[in-house]
Amino acid sequence: MLYFSILFISICDQLIKVIISKNLYITQSIPVINNFFHLTYIHNRGAGFGILAGYKNLFIFLSIIIIVLLLIYRNNCIKNNFFDLAIGIIIGGALGNLVDRIRLGYVIDYLDFRIWPVFNLADTAIVTGTFLFIIYYWGVEKNNE
Repeated sequence: MLYFSILFISICDQLIKVIISKNLYITQSIPVINNFFHLTYIHNRGAGFGILAGYKNLFIFLSIIIIVLLLIYRNNCIKNNFFDLAIGIIIGGALGNLVDRIRLGYVIDYLDFRIWPVFNLADTAIVTGTFLFIIYYWGVEKNNE
């Protein structure tokens, strides 16, 4: 489950980014649901919300460290499919954005809900995986009481 989710998320993320970059020009926005959801192609040179733009090497280093630490942590824990899915989704998302930073020097973002900064599948995976991870630990803690 772990390696499947890592590969699935990172490959889907990269494929979507290739499709976006080949079919839209930078800053182009196409309404999917007018004034609610658009596909907007941007280059994010920072972290979430574009903060710390220009610190590409720091983000590469931190991404690698986080991926390695999550894998070490996972190998030292009691594993089940839910736990592996959570960790795999986080790592897959981190890997998707890491590939962009190494290959392009920026992250391709494209999901634009008009009330939030533009983001991508990898960002969504990191947040979703983190929520699953928290849910897992709430359940483990309850079972240990």
